[in-house]
Amino acid sequence: MSAAAGEDEQAQKDKTRNTVLFAGLASAPILGCLAFVLLIVLAIGTLVTLALGFVFWPLMLLCKINLLPCGDDSDGGGLDNDQVIAAYNSDGKGQLNSATIASQYVTLVEEAGNECTQIGAIVIAAQIQLESGWNEKLVGPDGAEGISQVPPDKFKEFGEDADDNDKTSGLDAADSIKAQSKYMCSLAKEIDTLIANNEVKGDPLNLTLAAYDSGLDAVKQAKGVPDNDRAQSYIIGVRSGFALYSNSVDMPYESPYPSLSPRPTPSS
Repeated sequence: MSAAAGEDEQAQKDKTRNTVLFAGLASAPILGCLAFVLLIVLAIGTLVTLALGFVFWPLMLLCKINLLPCGDDSDGGGLDNDQVIAAYNSDGKGQLNSATIASQYVTLVEEAGNECTQIGAIVIAAQIQLESGWNEKLVGPDGAEGISQVPPDKFKEFGEDADDNDKTSGLDAADSIKAQSKYMCSLAKEIDTLIANNEVKGDPLNLTLAAYDSGLDAVKQAKGVPDNDRAQSYIIGVRSGFALYSNSVDMPYESPYPSLSPRPTPSS
C-alpha cells in the first residue's frame, strides 16, 4: 500500500470516528431531556395512581360489606360481613380491640375514649387511622400537626401537656390525642344542643365528624351533614375503620380490610 493510500485510509477512519463522536455529543442533551421527561411521566403516573386509590378506596369497603355488586368474594377475606356492617353503622362506643393498636398508643386512646360519653375509643382510633395513619410526626398542608391532625387553632384552644413533659406540642402523641378527644367532645355537646333545638338533623356522630372536618359553621349552615364530597367521604373514612378497632369484629391482623393507610404494629 502506498503512503498516499494509507494516509487517505487513516483520514477516512478519523472522519468516521469524529462523526460518531459528534453524533454522540449531539444526542446527549436529547437523551437527557428524554430521561427527564420519562421521570416526569413516571412521577405523574405515581401521583395519579395514589389519587385514584384515595378516591376509590371507599368503594373497596362497600364491596367488602356487599353494599355494591363487585363480583365473587366467597372467602370474605376472613371477615364476617354482618359484623363489619354492624360496626360501620355503630356509634363507636363499643369495646376497643387494643390488640390492633401499637402498645404505646393503647392507653392514650382508651383515656381519650373516656373524655365524654358521646365519643368512644373506637372513634378516636378510627379518626387517627384516617387523619395520619398513626404518624405522630406528620405535618399537614394546612399546618395541622401530629397523630390526630387537630386544626392549629383548635389545638391552641384544647391542647395541653397531657404527658407532663413540660411541653405542649401537636407532634407529641399524648398531647395530640388529648386535644382530639377534647375537641370532639366539645363538638359533640354542641351538636346535641343543636339537635335538641331542631337546628340540625341527622346522626349525632356523623354530624360531629362532619363538624370536626368541615367546621361547625358548615354543619349549622347545612342544617345537617353538608351535602358535599368532603364531608361524606370523611364520615365514610372514619366509619370504615370501626371494624378494625372494634372488639366485636373478628378481625385477623393479616386481613385485607380496606383502609387508607397501613395499620400500626399490634401491641404484644
